[in-house]
Amino acid sequence: MIPSGVEIFVALTPIDLRWGFDRLAGLTSEYTGRAARSGALFVFFGKHKSAMKILYFDGSGLVQFYKRLDSGTFRVPPAHGPNATSVSLNERELDDLLDGINLEPDKPPHRPRRSRIH
Repeated sequence: MIPSGVEIFVALTPIDLRWGFDRLAGLTSEYTGRAARSGALFVFFGKHKSAMKILYFDGSGLVQFYKRLDSGTFRVPPAHGPNATSVSLNERELDDLLDGINLEPDKPPHRPRRSRIH
């Protein structure tokens, strides 16, 4: 149903997952600058990041996918700048995201500061 090579955009701001096709279609241009019927996949997360919706135009109409995790949360990819409203993913990253794999780069371990004794 979804062709390979499709563009994938993830909105970084959580939404109310009760919103339907029309509201999500309006958000696609607000968050990505792309029209909902452009053929790209648009991924939206709920406030707690335990559920997501994906909006896609298949050529004959809008399709909406919904996934809710039984436990845990989706790991939203990091923004590429302070004013970013979305990030783009490739197909492999979307598969990893749907499987619950963290897309953030590894961070060095936090080391507590040593107190100085005077």
